[in-house]
Amino acid sequence: MMLSRQKPATGPGSTTPAQETKKKKQMPKLKEFLDARDYTGAVTLLEFTRHSGKGSDETDLWLAFCLFHLGDYKQAMLEYEKLTKKENINPDVWVNLACCYFFLGMYPESDDAAKKGETSPKSGLQNRLLFHLSQKFNDESRLMSYHQSLQDVIEDQLSLASIHYLRSHYQEAIDIYKRILLDNRDYLALNVYVALCYYKLDYYDVSQEVLAVYLQNYQDSAIALNLKACNHFRLYNGKAAEAELKNLQDLASPSFTFAQDLIKHNLVVFRAGEGALQVLPPLIDVIPEARLNLVIYYLKQDDVNEAYNLIKDLEPTTPQEYILKGVVNAALGQEQGSREHLKIAQQYFQLVGGSASECDTIPGRQCMASCFFLLKQFEDVLIYLNSIKSYFYNDDNFNFNYAQAKATAGNYKEAEEIFMLIQNDKFKHDYVYLSWLAKCYIMNRKARLAWELYLKMETSGDSFSLLQLIANDCYKMGQFYYAAKAFDVLERLDPNPEYWEGKRGACVGVFQQIIAGHEPRETLRDILQILRNTGNPQVEYIIRVMKKWAKDNRVPIGN
Repeated sequence: MMLSRQKPATGPGSTTPAQETKKKKQMPKLKEFLDARDYTGAVTLLEFTRHSGKGSDETDLWLAFCLFHLGDYKQAMLEYEKLTKKENINPDVWVNLACCYFFLGMYPESDDAAKKGETSPKSGLQNRLLFHLSQKFNDESRLMSYHQSLQDVIEDQLSLASIHYLRSHYQEAIDIYKRILLDNRDYLALNVYVALCYYKLDYYDVSQEVLAVYLQNYQDSAIALNLKACNHFRLYNGKAAEAELKNLQDLASPSFTFAQDLIKHNLVVFRAGEGALQVLPPLIDVIPEARLNLVIYYLKQDDVNEAYNLIKDLEPTTPQEYILKGVVNAALGQEQGSREHLKIAQQYFQLVGGSASECDTIPGRQCMASCFFLLKQFEDVLIYLNSIKSYFYNDDNFNFNYAQAKATAGNYKEAEEIFMLIQNDKFKHDYVYLSWLAKCYIMNRKARLAWELYLKMETSGDSFSLLQLIANDCYKMGQFYYAAKAFDVLERLDPNPEYWEGKRGACVGVFQQIIAGHEPRETLRDILQILRNTGNPQVEYIIRVMKKWAKDNRVPIGN
């Protein structure tokens, strides 16, 4: 049965194939591109319009606008600069040019251009831009002046929230964003800003939840996809983050250079520094984190001097910058034995850890622990490390410092357990690790394990120092057998009378323990051999006494 038509095949309610073809060939409208946020398409259309001789000042203004929103700030700057050379220019052009300078990091030029766009009354955009420039110039009085000119309008409130964000006042920024969202649910981009704040507060799972609201509607957002990848990096690992970043790589426009730079930068981070020296140096003045991540790379390579040279002239403004500068100064101070650098590090750590915004965060508590560590106040160190240990159970860096603090405070049993959690071979071959672990073994009456640590070491200054530690600490703890063995090796390496005295006392101590039944009688044979390694005349008398006791008690000792 044929379907009956409700409308004729042709007529007012339909189009013929010829009409459809004509419709498809129509030039797309600029508004269509702008509504779809297709700035690449808009730029293509505007450049075609200009090259076809149909361009106008309005065309040039829209072209600059689209280039700016495409992230091509340099080209947008060139377009606006050409417009400023025309007569009777709208003051807004100067402010727009100032915005380009701002995003290119040309802050003095941005300041000059913004002031050339002075209108009466001052435009909201101009005031917001000068507000942000005051933040960049660290000019508090000027900042407050422009702050007072902000109005209770969404644009100004968003600008205020961003300044809170830049000053690490993340909760204050969240409060503003949420207040705006209550009345403007369709302002979905604010979810990205809220997610960024939660990311900075280390609430990565919450950040993901908030971010998902935006990504459901805009799956091609470079900023949102990048943040999602960063959350995956924090929550899971670099591979998971890289998989998310691949979505951004697939979507990023070839002309969207900021996204490309972001991808290259973050891939270095996700791949644990792979390619850092090739990728990060050119991005130092493009992405603020590039300098910090390059410093971190140098620190991980134990190149403390390069790290210091890169950060020494940086005036820190964020907690992360203060912390990293503190870490570099601490590393340099320990490497060079410089009290000045150690003091600077301690001050930076105290500044962050004592600040109202950071005192209750994990990095803030780590900073206070580091401050007290440098001040050698280990009971205070443990107060802060105990409060965050559950977050760092498998973190070798944390456990290395935590175990040292425990041991210094006399908690050798716990210190030994924490030292044993460490998996990194770099730490396990470090003399600081070996000496502290040996001390813990001895204090926990496991001197044999300390001795085995020494036996595994190659002959060096460090092995000699470990021998001295084992000899003296075993002696103090009454573990005379291993004290005697250590003093014996020390005496043979360096015929110092003090080593003989230590060995003599340790051998006599073992003999007493054998008599008291606290040490196996068979040990006497080893002690006699240790004593025979010495040419001191006192040896013969001591050996004679021991042999007589062995004979009287029928203890086999050989020849």
